[in-house]
Amino acid sequence: MKEEDYSRAIEVFSGSPWEAEIIKGLLKSNDTCCIIKNGIMGTLAPYIAPSVSVLVTEDQYEAATELIRSRNEKDTD
Repeated sequence: MKEEDYSRAIEVFSGSPWEAEIIKGLLKSNDTCCIIKNGIMGTLAPYIAPSVSVLVTEDQYEAATELIRSRNEKDTD
């Protein structure tokens, strides 16, 4: 399995820990590698880090934003 380089990761989502987990699941189920930033702090100490971020590599940014956009459009229908 190839290691992803997240040294220059880009945020594609920011929200509550449970929303971030849903987005992470959506991306991973569509073969888009991602990580959650501040996940532990958002869960254990939400008053310190009230939101968490989902990050992807630069080369997967476009695909990730399109997946999230299409999910949001389905939710509003």
